[in-house]
Amino acid sequence: MAETPNQPSPKISRISWGGMDVDGLGAGKDFKLWPGGGRPWDWNETGTRHDPGIQPADVGELIEHGSRIVVLSRGQELRLRTSPATLDLLRERGITVHVEETRDAVRLYNHLAEGGAAVGGLFPTTC
Repeated sequence: MAETPNQPSPKISRISWGGMDVDGLGAGKDFKLWPGGGRPWDWNETGTRHDPGIQPADVGELIEHGSRIVVLSRGQELRLRTSPATLDLLRERGITVHVEETRDAVRLYNHLAEGGAAVGGLFPTTC
């Protein structure tokens, strides 16, 4: 069962090359976050690669958990792309999407989460 959208999205407390800390989830390399929780993001689950990038299947879990705004990171070296099909899916569902460099994505995500938005995101810590 999906989390309810009124649960706060976890804050990212630290980001560095190859690692991040998420309140309530601990340390890891890459994360999927949503209102009420998150988990480590394993690109191999959906076959995600730098090109064509973030797949529709990668954001499905964010949608299921009530994200109304999604922040997608391009990586710290801007190497990770986002598949046009992913952007189309989010827009068709009426979800606002932002695509940013990782550090900018973290700042935006935390700002939205602190403001009580039902925000989710995908955050790689390298590339």
